[in-house]
Amino acid sequence: MFTKRIGIDLGTANVLVYEAGKGIVLDEPAVVAIAERDNTVVAVGEEARAMVGRHPGSIQVIRPMRDGVIADYLITEAMLRFFIQRVIGRFNIVRPEVMICVPAGVNSVEQRAVRDAAEAAGARRPAHLIPEPLAAAIGAEIPVGSPRGHMVVDIGGGRTEAAVISLFGIVAAESVRVAGDRLDDAIAQYIKRRHNLAIGERTAEEVKIQIGCAVPMDEELVAGVRGRDQITGLPRTVQIRSSEVTAAI
Repeated sequence: MFTKRIGIDLGTANVLVYEAGKGIVLDEPAVVAIAERDNTVVAVGEEARAMVGRHPGSIQVIRPMRDGVIADYLITEAMLRFFIQRVIGRFNIVRPEVMICVPAGVNSVEQRAVRDAAEAAGARRPAHLIPEPLAAAIGAEIPVGSPRGHMVVDIGGGRTEAAVISLFGIVAAESVRVAGDRLDDAIAQYIKRRHNLAIGERTAEEVKIQIGCAVPMDEELVAGVRGRDQITGLPRTVQIRSSEVTAAI
C-alpha cells in the first residue's frame, strides 16, 4: 500500500510540511488555542494565531515550542497530529514516513521528545530526525557530500545556528537561543518606549519583515504602525523608519 513520505520543519514560530512529489503543502504558525475548562484544542495554526490578543479568558493561546525545542509535550503532539492529518487525510489508515528537523544543538532527551511526539501524533515508527543546518543546506542545493566545508547560518524563531558541513555531516556547529522572536520583542519594546505605542508580536514581526535591517540602509524605508496609545488607550498610527528598527535590534 502506498505510504506518504513527509518532512516537517518543527520551528518555534512556524511549522512547514513537505510531501515527496508535491513540495511544501503546509505552512502554518506553531500556535495552538485550547479551552482552559477541559484542555480541548479549539484551533491550530493560522486560526489560532488570529486569536492572539482577542480571545476570551476561557481560551488560552499557546506556542508549544520554545527556543527550537518542545516546551509543552501534549500540546505539541496535538499540533503535530492536526497537521499530519491535514496532509495525509483524516481517514488514511496508513501511517506516513516522517522526517523532522531538529536543532543541531539539542541533547538526546530533547531529540527523544520530538520523536515520541511525532510517533504519538501518527508517524510511522521510527520517526526520523535530521539536523536543521544539514536540511537547510540540502534545500539550498549546497553540495553537502563534497570534501569541502560549507557554512550555513539558520536564523529561526527561537534559535540561531551556524554549522560547517562536509561529507554529509556537520563538522562544527554553534547554537544560541537568540533569533527572530527576540528581534520582534526588541522592536515592540522600542516602539513602546519611543512612541508610547503598544503593539502585538504579530505587528512587530510585520515591521521586521517590511523594513527590518541589521545595518543602516542607503535608502531609508518607512512603514506605518498601528497600535494602542499608552496614554489615551485609543488606537493610533505612527511612522517608523528602518533606522529605528536597526537601533532596536
